[in-house]
Amino acid sequence: MTWLFDPRHLLTLRAVARLRSFAAAAEELGYTQSAVSQQIAELEKRVGARVVNRRPVLTTEAGQALLDAEAEISASMSRVATELAALAEGVGGRVRLGAFISAATSIVPPALARLRAAHPGVQIILRELEQSETHARLLQGDIDLAVTFDYEHAPRPVPAGLVQEHLMDDPIMVVVPATHPLAGAESVTLKDFPSDAWINTAVDYRDLAASPMIGDRGSGHRLDFNGMDFRTALNLVGAGLGVALLPRLLLWDAPKGVAALPLRQPTIVRRLYTCRLDTRGVPASIKRLETYLRETAADF
Repeated sequence: MTWLFDPRHLLTLRAVARLRSFAAAAEELGYTQSAVSQQIAELEKRVGARVVNRRPVLTTEAGQALLDAEAEISASMSRVATELAALAEGVGGRVRLGAFISAATSIVPPALARLRAAHPGVQIILRELEQSETHARLLQGDIDLAVTFDYEHAPRPVPAGLVQEHLMDDPIMVVVPATHPLAGAESVTLKDFPSDAWINTAVDYRDLAASPMIGDRGSGHRLDFNGMDFRTALNLVGAGLGVALLPRLLLWDAPKGVAALPLRQPTIVRRLYTCRLDTRGVPASIKRLETYLRETAADF
């Protein structure tokens, strides 16, 4: 049996599955909600099975099979587009860079400035992304290059079809108010803060909570902060509301009201990479941006 799919229907399915909402998918794609519903209905008619459950909006096994196939097609087409662009070896075109927030606010701007100065004809697009979505966005062809990270104690494999290169190591620091008794210490351990008010950060709870290295940091969590922005946590520390684990990369322009203390026993290190599609050829503009990112990272 041969099924003929309209590629637009698969893109619509992907948006519905990711956003878990027909209305949100319609807004993102520039369609009416009725048009999205009609496309999904047409796709289900051609497949002969439901691809999306409506309440709640979740993909079925048939829908997931289609999404897996669509992801493979998108990755293949993205690799072809990248290799064709590399053949031209020009300095025009565009570069779409994805980066997590602390990289986007530190090493990325100087690197992009160098690219703009050297090649003003290149259109630059920057997207702040959560680490969890970066690899998929590369494989789908939504971005050309990304700054990604993992942790030394918890390395993450790179999905097939992608290649990454190490940029820098970014140690995690204990950040305390400048008035804290340990603010002048050369280094500290987590056990030095058994009764302090720890401010929750993405380092604490998303990446390290299950690690046996961390142990018990006491029960002094007097501030319940639920957020992903390291800068907010940094400002909370500066206001004297507690202490936090934060990456050194964030601290290059830290406010005067905080002190950053190196950790020992254990050291916790975040590793940064550039990541892109694994292709035979790479456009000149992407190669140059990779170089500028590496050179900028060396200065931090």
